[in-house]
Amino acid sequence: MEVVGRSLFYLLVAALLSLILARAVITWVDPYARYEASRWVHRITEPMLAPIRRLLPPTGAVDFSPVVLFLVLSIVLQAVR
Repeated sequence: MEVVGRSLFYLLVAALLSLILARAVITWVDPYARYEASRWVHRITEPMLAPIRRLLPPTGAVDFSPVVLFLVLSIVLQAVR
């Protein structure tokens, strides 16, 4: 049973990493979120990114919260392996 739980957790974290990467790409392609897919990715990732954004110092137009979350999730994923 432990293997199933670990695999499910690994899959969930990998999916979140993919969504964060997708959000970063979408901000370049569709910065105003005109498409439903863009809005969906934003709705899924924003609850995780907003607290990180509040903790980081202001950096102007560059948002480093996806980078921080990506690094944290990558470390978690490596720890689970």
